[in-house]
This record gives sequence, C-alpha cells and structure tokens, in this order.
Amino acid sequence: GPIWPVNPKRAELAGRACFARIADLPAAPDAVFIAVPPLATVQAVAELAALGAGGAVCYAAGFAEAGGQGQMLHEQLLAAAGEMALIGPNCYGLLNYLDGAALWPDVHGGNTLERGVALITQSGNIGLNLTMQQRSLPLAYLISLGNSAQLGVPELIRALLQDLRISAIGLHLEGLRDVPAFAAAAGAALARKIPIVVLKTGRSAAGARATLSHTGSLAGSDTLYDALFQRCGVARVDTLAELLETLKFLHSVGSLAEPSLASLSCSGGEASLIADLAEPLGLEFPALSATQRTELHEQLGDRVTLDNPLDYHTYIWGDLARQTACFTALLRGSQAVNVLIMDYPLPACGEDQHWLTTEQALLAARNAIGARAAIVSSLPENFPLVARERLLTQGIPPMQGLHECLIALRAAARIGQAQQRPRQPALPVLPVLAGGAFDGPRRMLDEWQSKQALAGFGLCVPDGQLCSTYNAVTVAESLGYPVVLKAVSSQLAHKTEVGGVALNLHSAAEVQAAVVRLAPLSDTLLLERMVDDAVAELLVGILRDAQFGLVLVLGSGGVQAELLADVRQLLLPCHSD
Repeated sequence: GPIWPVNPKRAELAGRACFARIADLPAAPDAVFIAVPPLATVQAVAELAALGAGGAVCYAAGFAEAGGQGQMLHEQLLAAAGEMALIGPNCYGLLNYLDGAALWPDVHGGNTLERGVALITQSGNIGLNLTMQQRSLPLAYLISLGNSAQLGVPELIRALLQDLRISAIGLHLEGLRDVPAFAAAAGAALARKIPIVVLKTGRSAAGARATLSHTGSLAGSDTLYDALFQRCGVARVDTLAELLETLKFLHSVGSLAEPSLASLSCSGGEASLIADLAEPLGLEFPALSATQRTELHEQLGDRVTLDNPLDYHTYIWGDLARQTACFTALLRGSQAVNVLIMDYPLPACGEDQHWLTTEQALLAARNAIGARAAIVSSLPENFPLVARERLLTQGIPPMQGLHECLIALRAAARIGQAQQRPRQPALPVLPVLAGGAFDGPRRMLDEWQSKQALAGFGLCVPDGQLCSTYNAVTVAESLGYPVVLKAVSSQLAHKTEVGGVALNLHSAAEVQAAVVRLAPLSDTLLLERMVDDAVAELLVGILRDAQFGLVLVLGSGGVQAELLADVRQLLLPCHSD
C-alpha cells in the first residue's frame, strides 16, 4: 500500500511528498511509525486514534523508564491511544518478513519468506543485532517492545498464534508486568504446539538493576521466573546463540518426546566430546539393539567399535550406498533425534564432494526411516551459508556449535514433555492487599503458634504440648517416649544453631537434663512425640509474591536445608503432574 510521510518542515522524504499534518492524510493509515519527541508523540497518538488508525509504533524514549515527568507522559500516552494498538514507547518497532512490512528506524537484515519464527525483544539494539544473525534462522517477525505501555508480551504472543505461518516464538525478556496473562498466552501456545523459547536477563543483581533502568520492568525473583517457565512449557536458554539455534531446530524438527539422541561422526574425538557435553544436560544415548549392531557390522566390519555415540571412521567416507546403509541402521533406534557431526572445509581447501555425499546419505536414511535428524558443526563458523540454506530446504536444521545444538535438543525435549502433560490451571490474579492491612506492630509467630494456626486449616502437625521447666517430665510421660524438647520463642528463628532442640529423649532423666540445657534460652518449652519412622525431611512453605502470586516452596529439610539449597518452587494452583 501507499506510504505517507508526515513532516511539517519538509516537502518530501525519500522521494515521497510529505503531508504537513496528520489531519491532512487522505485516509486513516493501517500502521504508523512515530519518531517525534515525547510530548509530540502523545499528541500524534491522540490524532491518529481519532482518525481511526490501525496502530502505531512509538520510537521516543523519556516515558515511564525515566520516572517523574516520564510516568505522567506514560499515563497520557495510554489515554491518548484509547483502543488503538500501540507498541512502545522507547522501542525500535516491528519487522514483518512474511509480508514485507517494516515499521523500523534503522538498518536491518533478513529476507522475505513464507514461514518462520517470531522474535520478541524488549531491547531495540538486541533486536537490531538479531536481524543481522548469520545462522540461517528463518525469521518471520522481529518485534521490539520497549516499555510495553499498552501491548506487551502476552498480547503479542496471542496475536502471533493467529498467524499459521509461525513455527516457533522466541522471547528476549527483561521482566513481565502481568504474570497470569503471560501464563495464559504461553498455555495457549502450548496447546497449539507452537514452541516458545525465552532468554530472560536479570539473573544477577547488576542485571536486575540494568533492567529497571532500561525499560522500567521489574526483574522479579529469577527462581520464580524459572518456575513460571517450567509450568508453562517455555524453554529457557542463557545466550543469544542458544536462543537462535534452539529456534532454528524447532522450526525444522519441532519438539521432542524425550531427551535422547544418537550421534554420528567419523571421529572418535567428536564422539567423546558430544558424550561429555550431553551428560550434564540430561541428554541420553540409547544403547544399540542387536539388529542395529548386525546391520552396522555389515557396513563397518570389525575395525569399528559399535556404540552410541558412533564413530564410523572414514572407511566408508565418500561411499553413498554404504554410508546410507550405515546411517539407516543407526536411525532405526529408539532415540528421539539423530545428530550428524560434520564441519565443512573452507572453499580454498578444494572439493567438498564427500561432504555432499554424507549429506545425501543422511537425507536418504532420514527419509527411509521417517526419523528426525540434524547436522551440527562442532565450531559455529565451520558451516558455510550455501550448505546451511541447502539443508534448510530439506528440513534438516544446520546447527552451528556443538554445545548450542545440545542446548537446543534439551529445550525441544522439555517443550515436548510439557506438551504431553495435563494443562495446569490458570494462575489467579491476587487482590492487592489494602494499604492498612499490616498497620500496627508486626510480630513473628513462634513454632507453637504457627503449628496451631496450621492445624486450624486442617493440616496435620505433630502431637505436642507446651510446658515449663517444672512440668516437662510429667508432660513427656503423658505423650509417651521418645520425645523431642524445643525452646519456644519468636526470637529463635533457627533453634538448632543455638542448641534449642534436644532429640530422641527416651527417659525422664534425659528430659530433665535437656530442660536444664534449654532453660536459659526460653521459659517456655515445647514437647512433641519424636518421629521414629521418617523416610525424609522436607521443607514446605508458602510465600506470596507481588508478581507471581502464591508460591509453594518444597525442599530438603533438616539441619542442612540451607547448606544443600535443594529447593523447588511451584506457582499455585498446580496439580501433581
């Protein structure tokens, strides 16, 4: 469609005649890129909304991320937009490679295509960098959100799910303002089997501070973000390279039912390397079956050790028929995906026909078995563009970098396993606590008070009774031995550290001795029946987070709870799966 520049100071722009005012436009535009100062941005948005424009990208900074006056401008911008869709402010905008549309202020890479992945980022410059990627990622959309004053990640995920040309969605996040809305949108993607991969910054204290200063986002507790992503079937990665490689794999292959693979290479060193890299990621190499061993032996003979990962040596290098038979035998296994490790030669090194033969053998085996397969170069730079593009047209992802490839496989398996689970219930939007809800002096409940409160909600607590230094023995004998004696005080958060607990008391004499030892810590003591058939000690807690709502905390209990730091957090409500 037509492009209409609006600029009161210029007669033309890039060969197109300029309109002096928005009001002079011949019709309501479908989409607008606004690149004027903040105050003028608010005015332009109001005029466009009144005109009936479809939506706008606001490039200017100086809104909520700046605080003070900027927050007031933020509120004015939202009011001005009304029902008109708004991306930004403080953002680069939108690139649509499917339809050839750009609302973007700078240079960018990428090419038009018919199907691909969508990337959403809260950083304009990272978005720009992502368009320049040299990894042959089929990029369909690049959206820079900035402050997300109106449209945020949840709304854009739902919009992208309406486009059947999208194969996967990648997110670069600094924070989320509406966690329940994100969970609902991610759940819709999971139900549609559209994978989502996220690179979330703000793990470190410095990163969290940078996030707040950049877009005004709240970084939030990183462990709770992990819990959110796991709940929603969103795979988290740590680097831009991992994000791109994972999306590339998902575009061509999709999710995996389990974290298992078979590896092919003509190098023992590469076989050992992939085995070492895969193990800490939880990726498994299924053992070869008797049938596979027989078929492989027919092609490789006695000189090759038959195993998975498989080093097939170079005895059949360049022999299309034997390579195809060898690869077909390996691909018959139970693994979820098959990976061929192959670094390509530089053009100056001469003929690469044997590498092409190996490609053809893998394709033939893949097509014969119907298995999933990828080719990975151990070094990212050792995969030439012509080979990458050739393989993509065949549905083989050209993975660049062995570690990044394995991260992608783990992510694909996590997404695939999440797709098989029952869907989690919706996260509730908790009411905001009134400002005076906690007025007055605050106090910490002691152990006895806490357990009585829990018992009031129907939770089982140990049989016990408060006592004093004078009647402890009488109470112990009424409970029955063995017992545990504890000092009770709201000032004793960690009783074991100060010797405030005496375990496994089997007699009146032992109880009396424990009373003498604990009396200096508190006048009030708690006697409980000692559990003598415990299987394990668990730490169980509930916390209320302003962003994430109610969170169940589960971990290893006992005196080493903090040392082990073996804790899982689950967003509530949740089910046993």
